[in-house]
Amino acid sequence: MPAAALKPKPLPTQSTAKRPVLLETPCAPVEKRPLPPGRPREWYVTHNRRLKAMRLAIALLDSGVYLPDQARNETIRSAAELIGVHPPSDTTCHMVRAFMRYHR
Repeated sequence: MPAAALKPKPLPTQSTAKRPVLLETPCAPVEKRPLPPGRPREWYVTHNRRLKAMRLAIALLDSGVYLPDQARNETIRSAAELIGVHPPSDTTCHMVRAFMRYHR
């Protein structure tokens, strides 16, 4: 009998979506620059919301949440707590799912 037949089968590997993955934080924070002056207030609100949604989408992808259907509001808010940002609103959660859906 060949030696390969006597070896036990290895256990199947788990997907990262089924087990928690520690998030890596960047080594040094990116230098912040001031936003351009003279825009309407709504522009700044939308801009900051998009940045926050993008950070959250990246954190979710790093933790193994790959599909927008997996990213419920509670999941997104727990990711926000992990990366140290304020809990997102329902609108921002919707934007996170949109980023995950359309930026594939």
